[in-house]
Amino acid sequence: MDTLIMVAQLLLGLSILVGLHELGHLLAAKMFGMRVEKFSIGFPPKIIGFQWKETEYSIGAIPLGGFVKISGMVDESLDAEQMSAEPQPWEFRSKPAWQRLIVMLGGIFVNVITGIIIFVFLVYSKGETYFSRDQVIEHGIVAYDIGQQIGLQDGDKILDINGVPYESLNDLSGGNALLSSDGYYTIERDGERMKITIPRGFINSFSNEENMSNFISIRFPFTISEVNPKGTAVKAGIQKGDKIVAVNDQPIEYFNELQSALGEYKGETIELTLVRDQQEIITSLDVMEDGTIGIAAENLIEPVRKKYTFAQSIPLGAERAFSVVIINARAMGKMFTGEVSTKNVSGPIGMAKIYGSTWDWLKFWSITGLISMILAFMNLLPIPALDGGHVMFLLYEMVSGRSPSDRFLENAQKIGMVLLLAIMVFAIGNDILKLFTGS
Repeated sequence: MDTLIMVAQLLLGLSILVGLHELGHLLAAKMFGMRVEKFSIGFPPKIIGFQWKETEYSIGAIPLGGFVKISGMVDESLDAEQMSAEPQPWEFRSKPAWQRLIVMLGGIFVNVITGIIIFVFLVYSKGETYFSRDQVIEHGIVAYDIGQQIGLQDGDKILDINGVPYESLNDLSGGNALLSSDGYYTIERDGERMKITIPRGFINSFSNEENMSNFISIRFPFTISEVNPKGTAVKAGIQKGDKIVAVNDQPIEYFNELQSALGEYKGETIELTLVRDQQEIITSLDVMEDGTIGIAAENLIEPVRKKYTFAQSIPLGAERAFSVVIINARAMGKMFTGEVSTKNVSGPIGMAKIYGSTWDWLKFWSITGLISMILAFMNLLPIPALDGGHVMFLLYEMVSGRSPSDRFLENAQKIGMVLLLAIMVFAIGNDILKLFTGS
């Protein structure tokens, strides 16, 4: 069932984005009087379709893309017979270069607008919830395995990233931090300031959602929110709302301190000091072999919550949408230098896992907005067979006054298709490898 939910979300998200992308091409083409022969969401074989006026609309069986077939355009169909005939007034090749350029940018433009709209409505509907820099400095962090690998420790107070103050805890693991050159965190530890270097290629440590949660979190004071009836805490009379203040006379303020203390006494009997209704209680109990006692903790730090008007959401949403493009462009550039591993390239399986196995509409639209901006960026790359390849040749024609020959465009299209197929095979191979290695 989990797999079905992941696949369903991926197919819905891609169908929306591909349909809108191809619709952008179709509307631009029809605006300039070009004949659009086919509009398809998904690749052949065709599952279902209908004819309306000059255009056949269909859904294909391979839901990893889509296409529009515009008369007189060198595209994936490589229709040499049509291209060898005399150009007709309604054909793509008969129109001025600036009109053809707008048609090729139509899909990218629609994906950008879609991404911005999604991010604007997400900002407006849910606002922001985060732990602020001031809260991180007040309470310090918990450093997990990935954080410890670069030298962070429990209780460190992170003051800035690359000398610049940040806004929220999320910024500490964001693209601007992990993709920076010669990056560092300035921290305060036991009253002393020091720098923790962000290693070259550190972003490769965050290859999946599990690793993201294995970096750092904020330390938090706590009370007990739940007592497991199968744990040892219930036998010792511990109740919901109790506050643990000491383990074997060792003071406890933060939940990670309790976890560390219990880890030292696995399988042993300890003495807990609790506060209940402003009364101090001392009780003995056994620590289970896994270092727990069967309780859940309630974080007593209230996160910052911000709501925005619709007018405020527009610039914020647009900024977040374009920041996705900037971060992906920087990551791609660092792939060429070897700083970012190509193992981070994901195919459809990886994308489905990002959506997750539970249907959460807020998460769905967040990821769909993210993918919309990435699709726009990827389609703008100057690779033949992508929109960006067509744009590159059209700009050459507009600047030089000479259009590349149909034969050249056909060969470029073939090369581009082979390149895209190779990238797809590589991405799917990465997905399969991650399934077996768990990385």
